[in-house]
Amino acid sequence: MRCWCIKTSPNMLCHFCNNACVRKGWSKNTQKYRCKTCFKYQREQYVYSSRLITDQQIIQLTKEGCGIRSTGRILNISPTTVIKRILKIATHLTRSSPILFGQTYQVDELFTYIGNKNNRVCVADSLNPKTREVIDIVLGRRNKSNLKKIISTLVLSDAKQITTDKLNIYKELVPKELHSTKHRGINHIERQNLNLRTHLKRLNRRTICFSKSIRMLDAVLRIYFWFGAKTIL
Repeated sequence: MRCWCIKTSPNMLCHFCNNACVRKGWSKNTQKYRCKTCFKYQREQYVYSSRLITDQQIIQLTKEGCGIRSTGRILNISPTTVIKRILKIATHLTRSSPILFGQTYQVDELFTYIGNKNNRVCVADSLNPKTREVIDIVLGRRNKSNLKKIISTLVLSDAKQITTDKLNIYKELVPKELHSTKHRGINHIERQNLNLRTHLKRLNRRTICFSKSIRMLDAVLRIYFWFGAKTIL
């Protein structure tokens, strides 16, 4: 008769907090354990190693510009797993701090491709030049409806000044008393866009590594801008 008593395993330490584990249940292939401190279930050995890969490892490689397949090769996991983990991380990821009122902002856009080079997509973003924080990101066509999402957020935050290039659409969206198109007025955000193209391989000008879906591009940009430390300009 099999004994179902729970016994402490002297050799099994928790993968998460490094404390002692106890045997929990029974499996035909591998024994299941439960940590006595953090109460997480785990096994001594895993058939597939993705269970031991942390989100921080994926985030670090994503922010360093590694693509889906290169991340999978480095961490020894499948590209499908990398995609699922990146999308899960970015699901509820928003700006790390609230928008400050009465600030000066810069707005600009850059272009990339989704799926193939016949599908051109605009990445519009806004930046606080003092804190160097990206306030908002909008992906899609460079039209009035998409750029309005960026401008509306800044106007509602009681912006002191909104600086853009001389694109005609901005004249209709930004209140005249707030709008500025002075020479070299968007240098900071243009430098930020240059950093984007330098750091993220999928945004390089001449590449075949562009994103295959707009959802994936949005997730990578959110992780790049809003997870952990701020990007150094």
